[in-house]
Amino acid sequence: MTLSVRLFALWGAALAVLAFLLLPLLLVMVFAFDASAVQVWPIRGVSLKWFAATWADEEVRNALFISFEVAVLATALATVLGTLAAVGLNGLSSRAVQVGSFFLTLPIALPGVLTGIAMNSFFTACDIPFTLVTLVIAHTTFCTVIIFSNVMARLRRLPPSLSEAAQDMGATPLRGFVSVTLPLLGGSIASGMLLAFALSFDEVIVSTFTAGTQTTLPLWIFGAIRLGQHMPEVNVVVFVVVVVTLLPIILGQKLAASVSRE
Repeated sequence: MTLSVRLFALWGAALAVLAFLLLPLLLVMVFAFDASAVQVWPIRGVSLKWFAATWADEEVRNALFISFEVAVLATALATVLGTLAAVGLNGLSSRAVQVGSFFLTLPIALPGVLTGIAMNSFFTACDIPFTLVTLVIAHTTFCTVIIFSNVMARLRRLPPSLSEAAQDMGATPLRGFVSVTLPLLGGSIASGMLLAFALSFDEVIVSTFTAGTQTTLPLWIFGAIRLGQHMPEVNVVVFVVVVVTLLPIILGQKLAASVSRE
C-alpha cells in the first residue's frame, strides 16, 4: 500500500468516526432553527422563533439558572478540594500516591448511575433532604477528579528544587507554596475548572438521583422527551447545552496545551 493510499484510508476512517459521533448531534442543533414544529428532513425553513419561545418558558429559565448555579458552586468547591488533595498526595511516597489517586478517581471511573445511587443512598441514610446543596455535593464528587488530575499532572513536572530554593531563602513551606508553587499551578487549575464546569453543567444521571425538586436542564430535556412534548424547545435547549459545554472544553484544552509546553 502506497503512502497516499494509506493516508487516504486513515483520513477516511477518521472522518467516518467523526460523522458517526457528531452527525446526530449536528442534526438536533439544525432542528433548533427549524421554522416548523414537526421535525422533518430537510427542514422547511429557518427561524429563531423557538429560541424566543424557549426563553419565555419559565421552567426552562429556572432549569438553566439552576444548572449554571450548580456548575459554578461545584466547580469552586472541587477546585479547593482537588488542589489540596493533589498537593497533599504529591509529598507522599509513590505507593501512597497510587492508592490515593485510585480512590479519588473512582467517582468518574464508575458509571454515573452508580455514583448517583450511592449519593442517594447516603443522603437518605443520613436523613438529608434533597436540595440544591445535595446536588452541588454530588456534582463536586466527580468535578474534584478533574481538578485533582490536572493539578497532579502539573506537580509531577515541577522540579522539587523550586520549593527547596524558596525554603533556603527563608520562606516557610506555606509561604513557598503560595509564592512559588501556586502561581505555577494556575494554568492547570484554570483548565481543570473549565472542564469541571462543562462536566457538571450537562451531567444528568447524578442529578436524577440527587436533585430532589430541583430541575436542571438535562433533567428537563429528559422529561420533555419522555412525555413527547415541547420538542422544538428541546432542540433549542440541546443547542444551548452543547454550546455552553463546548466553549469551556475548548478553552480548557487550549490552557492545558499551553501549560504542557511550559
